[in-house]
Formats: sequence, structure tokens, C-alpha cells
Amino acid sequence: MRLSRLTAIAIILLAALVSVPAWGASTALPGTLNYVEGQAFIGTKALDSQSVGSAELQAGESLTTGNGRVEILLTPGIFLRLDHNSAVKMISPSLTDTEVELQKGRATVEVAEIHKENNIRILAGGATTQIVKTGLYEFDTDENLVLVFDGKAVVRKEGREVSAKGGREVDVSAERRLKAEKFDKDASKDDLYSWSKLRSSYLAEANVDAAAVYAGGGWYGSGWYWDPWFGTYTFIPGNGIFYSPFGWGFGSPFFVSGGPFFFHDRFDHRFRDFDGRGFGHGRDFDHARGFDHGGHAFRGSGGFHAGGSHGGGLHGGSSFHGGGGFHGGGGGFHGGGGGGGHR
Repeated sequence: MRLSRLTAIAIILLAALVSVPAWGASTALPGTLNYVEGQAFIGTKALDSQSVGSAELQAGESLTTGNGRVEILLTPGIFLRLDHNSAVKMISPSLTDTEVELQKGRATVEVAEIHKENNIRILAGGATTQIVKTGLYEFDTDENLVLVFDGKAVVRKEGREVSAKGGREVDVSAERRLKAEKFDKDASKDDLYSWSKLRSSYLAEANVDAAAVYAGGGWYGSGWYWDPWFGTYTFIPGNGIFYSPFGWGFGSPFFVSGGPFFFHDRFDHRFRDFDGRGFGHGRDFDHARGFDHGGHAFRGSGGFHAGGSHGGGLHGGSSFHGGGGFHGGGGGFHGGGGGGGHR
């Protein structure tokens, strides 16, 4: 009986490993689907969890959502997140000339790293917004607004242009003159903002997981890297650590593996269950205590990745990629304290 259970577990693990890209199998291109929930389509093709990491929005194609949301990768360190009942069209997927059009609805763009060689442009409401600094941006075609929560952008329309820094919005309505005006950032932090922040936190966790592995080989510099345990691409910078506009850290392999270090604490680094599916966690995660890769990756207050991830298994010890469980410390799947997958 015990042997059959072990055999069944081995089969499940093998199936999980072969059903997703391998470590370092490829790097993602602008337009790659990185997360989907609910109703989403490229053309008439429905997207689901199996599409993540493989479906790409090609030049001229549009991605639409119904009651659902998606995350799309642009250049390394830049994430576009599309809201419910929205549509985005890929104009140019080039690394040095990246242009997308928000055809309807809303989207946020998170920028953790950007280079002077990058030309990132978002078309929305008849205006073109060029993103020039790291930060967080929101585009709303229903209200014809471009909001800059943090960072700097240049908004152009009909031969006119205006620069907008953090805390400024631009009304791109046809009857309005382009002008950067103050807006209440706290009042504008709605469900799309919260969802984007949560997605960013998961990707930062995946960064620690992946960076620790790539420190042993297969890392070639700044870029998107696949983590099969999280089923997602994450951003790994070329050197040091980059902070997202939400305060989460993305560290290079040698920086992460050389811990301990701590996250920036400008924000509340605690979150609860996402939606009862997929990435949801069962307990709060306290990022304020930062990393400790001496045996406690993403050291926390009793939640995700607490108590021995990377402390054993494939990285030494008696379990599979974890200190006593499957990729987790204390007998759980990717978590400390027992229980099911990604609690």
C-alpha cells in the first residue's frame, strides 16, 4: 500500500514537471501571456491556465477579456495587466520598439526596470503615452484618463504633448487640452490596483525561488525566467535588486543567494487569499522580515515559503526541493506547516 502511494506521488510529480517549460527553457517575448483567470481570448481562441507561458500576442492580434483578467509580459521588468471587459492590441512586439493599444476598458502597466533603449508606448483614448521611468501607470478608455501613480510618462495627442509625474493624471478627451493634474492616489486604488499589487507580490516570490536555482547555472543576465513551481515567468535583473512600484523586490541570483536582505517597507507587505484558486495562500505573509537564504527563503510570519524552502530536497536534505515536504518547509507544498498546493 505504501509503495503504491509513493508510486502515485512520483507519477504526479513527473506529470507536473513535464507539463510545463523546464528551468531556463526559453525567454519570453513581449506579448507573452503570464497569467489568466476567467474569460479571455486571443481572437476567437479561448485562453486558460494551459496557455500561460506559451500563448503570445502577435503584431496585429487582440486579446479580449469578459469576466476575467490577464497579465501580459512586455520588455523584461514590465507587466501589463488587463481588467475585466477590456481589450488590448499588439502593435509592435519589438524589444526596442514596444507598442500596444488599449482598445477598450482598463489596464495597468507596472515598470520595475526600463532602459533608455526601450521605447514603450501605450495607445489609449486617441493618445499615445510613452513610459520613460519605472513606476505604475493606469489607462482607462471609459474615462479617457492616463494616471501616473508613480514614475514619469509623456502623453501625446494631435501634435500636443505633456509630461506627467507621480500623482498626476491626464484627461485625453478630444475636447480637453492636454494637462497634467493632481489626483487622489488613495481614492483611485480600486480592485484592479489591488489585483495588480497582489500579482506583483507573487512574482517577487517567484523571483526568489527562481533566482536561487539560476544562481547554480543557466542564468544569462537580465530577463524573463520561467519558474515551473509557480507556473509563471518572473523577472530576474542583471545585478542587485530592483523594487517594483508596490515595494516588492526582484533580485539577481547572486544577490538573492547571498542574503539576508530586506524588502523596502514603504508598503504593507501582507496579503490574504486571492480568490480560493490557484495562487491563493491560506495565511498572511509578512515580508517585513525579508529574506534569509541560510535555510528560510522569503522568511515570513508563518505563511508562504516560511521555514525551510530551499533548505533541503534538491538543495540538500531529505525532501524534494524543501525542508520536509514538496518544495516547502514543514511538510507542505511550497509552504511551511503542511497542507495542499500553494495554500
